[in-house]
Amino acid sequence: MIVEGFPGIGLVGNIASQHLIDELDMEYIGSMESKYFPPIAVLFNGIINMPVRIYESKEYNIITVISDIPIHPTISYEVSKVLMDWAQSINVKEIVSIAGIATMSSEEKVFGAATNDDMLNRIKDHVEIFQVGTISGISGSVMTECFMRDVPAMSLLGETNSPNPDPRAAASVIRILNLIYDLPIDTDNLMEQAEQIEIELQKLAEQVKTSEEGEQPRREFPMYG
Repeated sequence: MIVEGFPGIGLVGNIASQHLIDELDMEYIGSMESKYFPPIAVLFNGIINMPVRIYESKEYNIITVISDIPIHPTISYEVSKVLMDWAQSINVKEIVSIAGIATMSSEEKVFGAATNDDMLNRIKDHVEIFQVGTISGISGSVMTECFMRDVPAMSLLGETNSPNPDPRAAASVIRILNLIYDLPIDTDNLMEQAEQIEIELQKLAEQVKTSEEGEQPRREFPMYG
């Protein structure tokens, strides 16, 4: 199967995919490139990386596509088409799309959708089915492309109530993947990341509050004699 995790709400897909790559010790096998991608180079430990990379675990028969750049809506169709052309050329049997979904809740649910009844039946006992709505961005485009090509696919949407990176939501999705595919992926590191991000955000909020209080104008009170 192929797992795709492009940046989106809460960076859920990106964080979950990177965690998969790290925990399963996946091997770099290739990349995607386009003249329409932002003109940037990605650095890791001082070494240049392609912004959209492909990794493989032969042990678990999983390929992961991860992106460090957002895919602009105007090229989402082309990117998803190229991805699916390649997937079918190597006889991939199914696709898992990971993304975030913004809600006002803090329950850390995972919502799910699928391209056919068989895939829906596989996930319905593990997620809350996303009954009505839309999946936007490249993840939605990939799912639509799978539907049109009759490629079995599921979308796992980690619930997040913050615009900030959300490792908790990514961990929730990973746990669902473990259940569906019998994977051994530990999520403790993601929870530690979540706690650290929350601490940093709290510090930032306190700094902003202190700064705003310090900038309040002094009130002039008239004196009466």
